[in-house]
Amino acid sequence: MAFHRKYEHLLALQPDIAVIPECGSIDILRKGAPRFQPVSSVWIGDIDRKGLGVFTFGSFRAEPSKLYRDNCPYIIPVQIDGPINFNFLAVWACHHKEKSYEARLGPLRRSLYVYRDFIGERATAVAGDFNDNVQWDKPRRLNNHGINVGELQKLGLVSAYHHHRDEKQGSELEPTIYWRDRKVDGPRYHIDYCFIPADWAKRISSLSVGRFQDWVGNGLSDHVPIIDLAL
Repeated sequence: MAFHRKYEHLLALQPDIAVIPECGSIDILRKGAPRFQPVSSVWIGDIDRKGLGVFTFGSFRAEPSKLYRDNCPYIIPVQIDGPINFNFLAVWACHHKEKSYEARLGPLRRSLYVYRDFIGERATAVAGDFNDNVQWDKPRRLNNHGINVGELQKLGLVSAYHHHRDEKQGSELEPTIYWRDRKVDGPRYHIDYCFIPADWAKRISSLSVGRFQDWVGNGLSDHVPIIDLAL
């Protein structure tokens, strides 16, 4: 929230592509932060101050896919063109919206079916806030994170973090959210992910997770970013 007051922290990372959940539309951002000038932006949301934004910088440009459907809140298919051309499924998986669940399947699981043709068009990455971890999986539940990871793997995608760190799902040493009380020793989980084609994963040169003191400790967010992914 209030991304217009925090965008300089994002720009300091010098991103090519940024996925920002809970941010305002580009029109709202331009009013509150006129110096925030991404090359392109794609945004979806029910209210103009809180949605899912994809912003590109440098030589990259994003365009929303014509295949977009609004029944998987909030997940949007985006075409990325630039030094690397690929499809991108940006994720802010909201589990409390009216359209979140159908036949007990959550938004991410359903989006992998809804956008199967989009994912199959060309190399595709899936990234953002999944709001899930295998620690919360329950037997017989159809929306388990482990099932979703398996579906992504069937599509030839692997988690950049888990591949680079050689860690198992649910055993992450670096959390991406400091939940509820926002304390370094409070509840913390790994719920933000970047899934990329397996052949891309072999070329990862660096990957890091934001530090608590830089993002949560100074009040920017309860999340920290996954950053410095270089291919």
